[in-house]
Amino acid sequence: MELIFIRHGQGEHTVNLPESLGMINPSLTTVGRIQAIGLRTALPLTSDDALIVSPTLRTLQTASIWSGSIDCCKVVHPLVAPRIFPARVAATTLPCDELRSLEKLRDEFPSFDPASNLPSSLWSTGINVISDLQRERIYIVTHDGTITSYRQKISDQPLTRDDFLEETEWVQLVVEE
Repeated sequence: MELIFIRHGQGEHTVNLPESLGMINPSLTTVGRIQAIGLRTALPLTSDDALIVSPTLRTLQTASIWSGSIDCCKVVHPLVAPRIFPARVAATTLPCDELRSLEKLRDEFPSFDPASNLPSSLWSTGINVISDLQRERIYIVTHDGTITSYRQKISDQPLTRDDFLEETEWVQLVVEE
């Protein structure tokens, strides 16, 4: 099975650092929207693919623009939500990394299914576990810290913030079943 982690397109929260990190629910910028369109050519989706998306506005916009009308499995899942990397016990979530509520997800992105049968606490706290999907390719649209955390866990290789991906950059990991 292939896992392809994709960082979301450029978000408004990265344009005027560090002040912009205090934005709540930042959208994609015009550059971010163009980057998301570029994924259609770079990583064309098929109906056989699964797309798992972090429940933040910028990741949902990236995935929605990229997937368009492709009828693939589209799931919003809190287990690929933003993660601080490296993890810090006393750290708090930045306003730009707050998750969309289930109500807003259903209203704003009706073609994406929120992961079902999850404890409601996952939408606010999350854990690093994800349910099994039977697909050859699973695309995961998420955040730099989350991607690096999963890469480190799966590859068992030490990584640093220098290993963060750029906007809409991706990394492919093959997982043996």
